Amino acid sequence: MTRPATSTAVTQPTRTRVGDSDLEIAPLALGGNVFGWTADRDASFDVLDAFVAGGGDFIDTADGYSHWVPGNSGGESETIIGEWMHARGNRDDVVLATKVSTHPEFQGLAPSNVRAAAEASLARLQTDRIDLYYAHYDDPETPLEETVEAFSKLVDAGMIRAIGVSNYTAERVAEWIGIARAGGFHPPVALQPHYNLVERDFETNDLRAVAEREGLAVFPYFSLAKGFLAGKYRGTDDAAAAGASPRAGEASAYLNDRGRAVLDALDEVATEQQAPVAAVALAWLRAQPTVAAPIASARNTEQLPALLTSMTLDLTSEQLERLSRASE
Repeated sequence: MTRPATSTAVTQPTRTRVGDSDLEIAPLALGGNVFGWTADRDASFDVLDAFVAGGGDFIDTADGYSHWVPGNSGGESETIIGEWMHARGNRDDVVLATKVSTHPEFQGLAPSNVRAAAEASLARLQTDRIDLYYAHYDDPETPLEETVEAFSKLVDAGMIRAIGVSNYTAERVAEWIGIARAGGFHPPVALQPHYNLVERDFETNDLRAVAEREGLAVFPYFSLAKGFLAGKYRGTDDAAAAGASPRAGEASAYLNDRGRAVLDALDEVATEQQAPVAAVALAWLRAQPTVAAPIASARNTEQLPALLTSMTLDLTSEQLERLSRASE
């Protein structure tokens, strides 16, 4: 297996704290959704090696990745990451986030399921603790009080270090925190919403307000709008040519007047900064209030340098405003 070249002069990014927890990370989360899907085991190992060599240390996955792939049953991403950490002996050098509720065998957030799913994730990851454990999706069939207590017990048991919530409404996030305070349970420290330069509902649907009020670290997913904000798809021909990518068709949905205006602004700033378009899009996101780190995935090492560049790319206030205006 070919190892990615490493630089002897890696610029170290400024580290950021995850809410009020004791977790500290470099400001980029490597998305593990592609591992076992569009990246096989060897390609995944190469991406993980290059990510760490480039200054990254925060890996985001979920127990359900990637059960939607024919022949997969769920847990493939966690298994690959666990094998990689075991092979490299680097568990203490990375911060690991995973999620519960979408694995076919562990659906929902009933207390017994949360515990069983966490144990299964720990086994696949070959580790004794999960650094950040998310409720992946809200479970309206389970009383929230039960879920809050179940997650808190995992912290008390040393199985997880901190709690996060993903794909929750602002009202439910606030309710979770209220229950935790009233019951003396460990509250969440992180929030994972859908947010990027062309998907900005997070700013107006009260989620950002809750994150600001409660000091939650925000980790947006689909940070590059399924590849659109990397500048890969600029016309229907581009999407067709990229047919090998499962997300090409989804990204092409942004090919409208607003999307093209965003790409034009990204191109301008990328030229000014002498940086890749994807790095600029991620740097804009990282600069937004409450955002601790964007989540972005790479299915090969060629896609990774632009992501790593974003960790140390600081845009000017004028450039940030120009990008924001283009997407309004």
